[in-house]
Amino acid sequence: MAKIDLYNMSGEVVGEVELSDSIFAVEVSEPAMHSVVKGYLANQRQGTQSTLTRGEVSGGGRKPWRQKGTGRARHGSTRSPLWTHGGVAFAPKPRDYSVSINKKVKRLALKSALTSKLSGGNIIVIDNIAFEEIKTKSAVDMLKALNVAGSAMIVTNESDKNVVRSARNIPGIITSPAATINTYDILKHEKFIVSRDAVSKIEEVFA
Repeated sequence: MAKIDLYNMSGEVVGEVELSDSIFAVEVSEPAMHSVVKGYLANQRQGTQSTLTRGEVSGGGRKPWRQKGTGRARHGSTRSPLWTHGGVAFAPKPRDYSVSINKKVKRLALKSALTSKLSGGNIIVIDNIAFEEIKTKSAVDMLKALNVAGSAMIVTNESDKNVVRSARNIPGIITSPAATINTYDILKHEKFIVSRDAVSKIEEVFA
């Protein structure tokens, strides 16, 4: 098992914590991560876009001018895509963009993402993440103490209202309960900040 430093919220090293090899030391599968991220983004699309084709735009029933003899190009309708206020060629219509990803592939992608974070030195384990009150400054002070300057994902064992609301106004920072983490958010954010009990939860849920 890999051992990394255990910090407190003041940025001080208070011990060590072991991370399970079955979660944080697997063989990284880039194809699995790519498939899962691509599927995640596709599933966020509403697919409600819709524009009118030439057959759906009102008007255009009369031929604008006779076929021959005018010196102008021949036209049969003023609602052709060539005309102003005409229809749209190959118009987008409502559709379902969602894709289904195999559960084993999702699990492999998640483990690969966590392994890549650990190998890059971007996982920070804290003995306990808790704020006495909802205060953005508390979250900012914790991040400064941990030398986190970029984006970060803060993971707690359970959803904590004080942590969520204290961090939600900080650009580039998101929070998540351990049981609902996903590959996209892990890869998107530079640092993975996790409480010690959340590590146990991750190992229990995703082993």
